[in-house]
Amino acid sequence: MNILEFSLLVWLGSLIAGFLGALTGLGGGVVIVPFLAVVCGVDIHYAIGASLVSVIATSSGAASAYVKEGYTNLRLGMFLEIATTFGAIFGATIAAKISTGMLTVVFGFVLLYSAYLSRQTRNEDLNSLPSNPLTIRLKLSSTYPTPTGEQPYNVGNITSGFGLMLVAGVISGLLGIGSGAFKVLAMDQIMHIPFKVSTTTSNFMIGVTAAASAGIYLNRGYIDPGLTMPVMLGVLLGAVLGARVLIRAEVKLLRNIFSVVILVLALEMIYKGLTGRL
Repeated sequence: MNILEFSLLVWLGSLIAGFLGALTGLGGGVVIVPFLAVVCGVDIHYAIGASLVSVIATSSGAASAYVKEGYTNLRLGMFLEIATTFGAIFGATIAAKISTGMLTVVFGFVLLYSAYLSRQTRNEDLNSLPSNPLTIRLKLSSTYPTPTGEQPYNVGNITSGFGLMLVAGVISGLLGIGSGAFKVLAMDQIMHIPFKVSTTTSNFMIGVTAAASAGIYLNRGYIDPGLTMPVMLGVLLGAVLGARVLIRAEVKLLRNIFSVVILVLALEMIYKGLTGRL
């Protein structure tokens, strides 16, 4: 395979990753890292570096569309970014000290648990949560558009959600996935935010989280421009397409896509990591 063929393969895989990332709130990196490491044979540290840049592109491409449509909760996203940014810096700092095989297995189990949690559906009675004093003080509750008009919702379990965002930040810096899976699940399952609001707010947040750790990977030489460029271009286009589809998609369909994609990737990464094939 020559350089042109390799670049086209990377671009196509990144296009699909960006589409899925925008559609589910995963951020694209959760697909790109195993794609580059397993399919393309790229060292996982370089795959993570390229993924972090792609996550920034995904966020930039999808977040603006979601904000315009009124789905993203900006105040909540900026508040939770305090936790994810500090976590991302810590995760990126310790990543270089962990072996490739260990990183791969950790990555796989993180995805496997995410797939399990994403199947735990709940009744989205959006206005039934009691008003949290911290939610009221920070003005985090909001509304989002539905076919029947603007639907209000309350944000619950602020402290638990904030703590999980710190963990999500560490995972982002460690694995280069933007931690969209954990962010979506934390907002959806713990903070009881509507799923579409969770995915769109996650897309808004992941760019900042990835940027916090990308500088550390760049300083260590793990961001290769020749690899990063086709990844970024593919992800950006895929993110824009995914953002347009999400607005009309059913929540059940989004959950199914979310869980199936990360389940398959989780099993693949765990197998490759344990057998030493990465």
